[in-house]
This record gives sequence, structure tokens and C-alpha cells, in this order.
Amino acid sequence: MTNYKSYAKVNIFLKIANKRDTYHELVSRFVRVHNLYDNMSFVKTNKKAMDIIGDFGCKLESNTVYKAYILLKKYKGVEEFFNTYSVKIDKNIPEFAGLGGGSSNAATFLIMVNKYCELNLSKDELCKIAMKIGADVPFFVYEYDSANVRGIGEIVEKFDEEVLDIETITPKIECNTGEIFKVFREKFYKQISKEDAKRLLSMNSLDILKEFNIYEANDLYEPAITTKPELKEYAKKNWYFSGSGSSFFKVNNG
Repeated sequence: MTNYKSYAKVNIFLKIANKRDTYHELVSRFVRVHNLYDNMSFVKTNKKAMDIIGDFGCKLESNTVYKAYILLKKYKGVEEFFNTYSVKIDKNIPEFAGLGGGSSNAATFLIMVNKYCELNLSKDELCKIAMKIGADVPFFVYEYDSANVRGIGEIVEKFDEEVLDIETITPKIECNTGEIFKVFREKFYKQISKEDAKRLLSMNSLDILKEFNIYEANDLYEPAITTKPELKEYAKKNWYFSGSGSSFFKVNNG
């Protein structure tokens, strides 16, 4: 069976727009990292139950791919398919790093099952399932190189720009997303105005990075270095912070 690439992403900018219950509404530009991806395939086994082959830092039940399977198994033929096939994931994207590896795996799994089990679901229908797994999953379902992402991740709009050559570095520092949002709420809370959001969403990524520094581009950078001060030594010139970390990136175009 075909091997699928499950790409990483970075956030060119990430701003908080509002609060919705326990969630934060975001305004962000997600960009696919073409040189960093996990490889995913379905391999024939006789496990007679859903099985994921790969090196993961979590239990099967907590794996995003397993969560996606639970949501898909009500569809005809899906459960039977995974009595014969296992999911094999060769991990290259660091976990818990702000690069969306788990979300990307879940989305790639949805796309693969849709094809091999002939579910004939549209991207929008897959997106509705993706939202139940995690906020970043819909972006990966649409397979855009660059997109404006809003709300709690459910609004994904393709952004046309040149494909970016992105370099990433992930320090061995574990960032706890929940803790970083808590510090953001307590010490750094701010909301981007509708006018500023509109302007950012219309700018191309290279221009955004020329205009904004690491503090201005990502609302979560300051709370992240408050919880993990050692992150600061990686914030070199022209490097930016992705998601809630701990990954940094730079763009080599131009």
C-alpha cells in the first residue's frame, strides 16, 4: 500500500482573539514544513484488532490516530479493515513540540481510511470528524501548504503564497500547553483587534516575519519562557517560536 507523508507545521504568527468557554479562539497562519514528516502506511497483520506500530510517548488509547479510528469505526468496513491491517508510523516529527505531529498523524489517517475503505467523505465532512480529535487536525485534513486558521481550529482558509523553505529546531525541553495557556491568562492576557487580525491574515508570511519579532509574532512565547526560561537561548536572530513550543523555526526563502 502507498506510503503517506504526514507533515509537520509551524505557526508563522499566533494571536489570541477571544475566549470561548474553556478554549481560546486563535488567529494564526499555519504553514506546512515540507522537509519534516512522519511516514504512515497500512501493513497486513493478523492482530484482529486496531494496532499502531511505532515509537510513541503515550498509551494507545491516548494516541490521536486511535482517537480518529474510534470516530471512524462506525462507518461500514472500517472495523473489518483493521482486523487485517495495522497502522505503521515512522516518527520523525518530535512529539509535544508545537509542530503538530500528533494532529498531522490523525489527519493523514483520516485521509488514508477515507481512500482505502471507500468512505467517499468530503474534506468538509472529514474536518467535522477532525475537530473532535484536536484543534490543529482540520488544517492537516485540507492539505494546504499555507492557511489562515481561526476559531478553535475549525476555520481553515487556504492562503496562496510561495512554498516556504522552513528549518526547525526542537530543544529537549518539554512545554506543557495547558500550563502555558494558564500563565498567558494570568499574566499576559491580550486579544488581537479585528482590524489587526484582518491585516495579519492578508499579509504574506515573509512580510510578517520581516515586520514582527519573536515576542510580537506569537502570544504564547512570553508565557512559554516564563515557565521554561532556558528556551530563551534558542531565540536567535531570525528564529521564531511555533505553537506553544518547544520548537523554533526560521524561513530560508529570500
